[in-house]
Amino acid sequence: MANPYSEHDQTITPPDASSGQQHEAYYVPATSAWPIVGAIALFLIALGAGSTVGGLMAGQGPWVLLAGVGLLLIMLTGWFRDVIRESMGGLYSAQLDRSFRQGMSWFIFSEVMFFAAFFGALFYARMIAVPWLGGAGNNAMTNAVLWPDFIAQWPLILTPSGGETQAMGPLGLPLYNTLILLLSSVTIHIAHTALEKDNRPRLTLFLLLTVLLGGLFVYLQGVEYIHAYQDMGLTLDSGIYGNTFFMLTGFHGLHVTLGTIILFIVWCRVLKGHFSAEKHFAFQAGAWYWHFVDVVWLGLFTFVYIL
Repeated sequence: MANPYSEHDQTITPPDASSGQQHEAYYVPATSAWPIVGAIALFLIALGAGSTVGGLMAGQGPWVLLAGVGLLLIMLTGWFRDVIRESMGGLYSAQLDRSFRQGMSWFIFSEVMFFAAFFGALFYARMIAVPWLGGAGNNAMTNAVLWPDFIAQWPLILTPSGGETQAMGPLGLPLYNTLILLLSSVTIHIAHTALEKDNRPRLTLFLLLTVLLGGLFVYLQGVEYIHAYQDMGLTLDSGIYGNTFFMLTGFHGLHVTLGTIILFIVWCRVLKGHFSAEKHFAFQAGAWYWHFVDVVWLGLFTFVYIL
């Protein structure tokens, strides 16, 4: 059967005549439009989300946001399809596999730095800005001039405009979501072990359980947000506490959503008989990402909800 990917360029190093060694081929894919499509989708999402929150663009913000999300899903579908076809076509070499591992490692590292910035903002607000506004150290005059009635405590349930909110405690939905993510780490590990032992039924079951747990987490976080807005008065406008709460938990929820989509695609591939005990990096990358979001949530649950 002819190789359906023969039109793609491949760079092949000629054999070393002195050693008689044949070097492996390194696959170089053809030019793809998916990166620019993804960039446009992310721009529309940012524009639509900002306009929706800020009430701009005459109410068109939600439609722009929806268009961005739709375009992003199209990009993910097309790009995943191309990569899966290339992988199943046997075009990837051992060196390319190492490149994928390095790329995923750096991607997760960048995500660590992303959340480190938000945790840093939370630390600055709680440990530096709040005591400073309260007159700690040599800042008594600052307190008297800027906000004489300010009480240096966290969370800040009173905003400079006089609005008042409530703090989101760790019990209830946040605790349930913590248990859900911890359980999902166990199920994804069991699925990974089953794949390495070529136990396909066990792999299929526990990977599906992980996907369902991820979906349940996102759903319960949505319920928590509705409760915060409607019953607690906790919104993005609720001062620095509301800002840090929704930025940290919201971006984490977005990462859980993406991780759930990735694992669902991996599960569909498992149903089609993809992966083996020796070659399953797509599954492994999804598992790495999932463990990452689990660890981040433990930090969030500790520093946002408990302390």
